[in-house]
Amino acid sequence: MKKTFCLENLDCANCAAKMEHAVSRIDGVNHVSVSFLTQRMTLDAEDERFEEIVAEAVKRCRKVEPDCVVRV
Repeated sequence: MKKTFCLENLDCANCAAKMEHAVSRIDGVNHVSVSFLTQRMTLDAEDERFEEIVAEAVKRCRKVEPDCVVRV
């Protein structure tokens, strides 16, 4: 399944790159792209575990950028 999420308060491109790297390491993620310019994260992951993977992705994004909100 592939879905795009809005990011709020993402402060810099470096943080976006760190988020992308952290989320890409989650088991079951096929592809992830985090864009600082558009303030969006596109996540492609296994259908049967998608909600679990999204929850873990949100945790990892918050760890990199505590002020960033992922609109699920």
